[in-house]
Amino acid sequence: MHHATHREEAVPQGRDTRNLIFSRYRLKIALSEPTALIGILTALLFSYLIAAPIVSLLSDAFRVQYADAMRTGQKIGAFTYYHLERVFQSIVAPDILWNPLINTLSIAFGAMAIALVGGGILAWLISRTDILGRKWFATALIVPYMLPSWTIALAWSSIFLNRTVGGQPGLLESLGFEPPDWLAYGQFPITIVLALHYTPFIILLFGNALRSLDSQLEDSARMLGARPWIVARKIIIPLMRPSLLSAVTLIFAKCLGDFGVAYILGAPVKYDVLATSLFRSVTARQGGEAAVLAGVIILIGSLSVLIDARLVREARRFITIGSKGSMNRTQRLGSWRLPMTVFASAMFTVSVLIPLTVLFLSTVMRTPGNFALDNFTWAYWTGHDLPTTALRTGILVTPEFWQAAWNSLWIVGIAAVGAGVLGMLVGYVVVRTSLKSIGAYLRYITFLPYLVPGIAFAAACLSIFAVPHGPIPALYGTALILILALLADQMPFASRAGISAMMQLGKDPEEAAQVAGAGWWKRLLSVVIPIQKGPLAAGILLPFISGLKGLSLVIMLATPGTDLLTTYAIRLVDFGYGQAANAVVLMLSAIAFFGTLFLQKTTKTSLASGLGG
Repeated sequence: MHHATHREEAVPQGRDTRNLIFSRYRLKIALSEPTALIGILTALLFSYLIAAPIVSLLSDAFRVQYADAMRTGQKIGAFTYYHLERVFQSIVAPDILWNPLINTLSIAFGAMAIALVGGGILAWLISRTDILGRKWFATALIVPYMLPSWTIALAWSSIFLNRTVGGQPGLLESLGFEPPDWLAYGQFPITIVLALHYTPFIILLFGNALRSLDSQLEDSARMLGARPWIVARKIIIPLMRPSLLSAVTLIFAKCLGDFGVAYILGAPVKYDVLATSLFRSVTARQGGEAAVLAGVIILIGSLSVLIDARLVREARRFITIGSKGSMNRTQRLGSWRLPMTVFASAMFTVSVLIPLTVLFLSTVMRTPGNFALDNFTWAYWTGHDLPTTALRTGILVTPEFWQAAWNSLWIVGIAAVGAGVLGMLVGYVVVRTSLKSIGAYLRYITFLPYLVPGIAFAAACLSIFAVPHGPIPALYGTALILILALLADQMPFASRAGISAMMQLGKDPEEAAQVAGAGWWKRLLSVVIPIQKGPLAAGILLPFISGLKGLSLVIMLATPGTDLLTTYAIRLVDFGYGQAANAVVLMLSAIAFFGTLFLQKTTKTSLASGLGG
């Protein structure tokens, strides 16, 4: 009996030993190729660039900050609920959180509703009807998304500005019409401007879904006597519901963190949203308060994106619609063809033509609304000795403009190249590594910034990079903090592009090169990158264009010495130099627009791939 028990105990011990040896062998094999080592290094890098700032920011909400030490009677860094109580329950809580939250939600839902109606009609016209100029409208109506969101806001301000907050009169006031305050500032203009900017979301995402819908389903319903509105309500809308809800959910997430529009049209009358309230807390050095607000934004943003992910999974139930043999027949509008063409033209005019025309006219007119020839001037572009205190020359001869332009090119460029290369490496590791846990971690950690609106991620970067940590010095005021923040913020798109590209690349080309004696780096440079140069280019160019026109992320990280074109234009707005600010935005819009077209032509990709759909 004694010997039998001894043998029974030895069996599991021997099995454990064999499992341990086998695990060590697998680990040794995994580490024999650089793929595993690169995966570990990139996981550590993104833990520092992405996870650490967010954790540091959220922990600030529970630590006594320098500015609050005397008020709380606690030591700096001590655990506290003071910031939560101040933001959620104190006498100033309505001004800090609740009113901005209500404003943010009302604006987001309003913009979603307007974009859904207008964009849904336009998507249907472009995708399924014989509207005049159909191909031209397919590109022209997505131009608003190619431009910075606050381009339309500056144009709105130039038209409807009144003397409530001083400064130069707007175009209408110069012509003798005084716009009411509700039309010039606050919720209504912010909602309309964001709706116009994000309508292309609906056009692209809903339009793509409509093109995949089999027209025979509609034809069958009509043959059974169903009226057009019945066909739309019973067939088209139910099948398109996941795409529509996904698009409006993404619009909600984008509106949540949009800073520029609310700052231009809301700040003059102290109309705050969550993004501007967070910015105000940071500039007032209320770190704990800012951390709580950023946490609220992150929570709402995460919920909206998770809802979107669920809707995308739901949409896969309809993946067979539009399969081989299906029909996508163009519907003839008949007598409605001309009115619908006029409607599409009106949307283009309101969202693109009028804003850009107004911005340009404001830069070549001394006095708004005066169309006399002697009132036109190029002084704000190329002039000298302007009648302003700080800006004495036109922007094209101002050193600060060219410095901001150069900063935009090299700072955003380095961040974009870094994001593209790292995205390809992440894709390679996720698809090729035998350490599945590293691949899964990289997949999720690089997606994390997508859950965090730009203004909140900027606050997170400030919380960790603005102070020294061991051998790493404080980075605030340097270009490096902008590069790191931009790189991390663009990793969701870059990593997804890399993962998708590597999943489509089989192992055969690499294995053939390996048989020929090529090492890992040789295979990467000679086989993988040449084959995947298209996705790699997209993974670089898309973050570059997005970074050029983005404001929410960089507004709190840039200083006068590291200004980009976006932050330089906002500083001009703050100083009251509207003509010069509009000129900078026009230059920025031109770069973003032609850069986006160049991206689509060279990489043969659609703008829809950059919307997070």
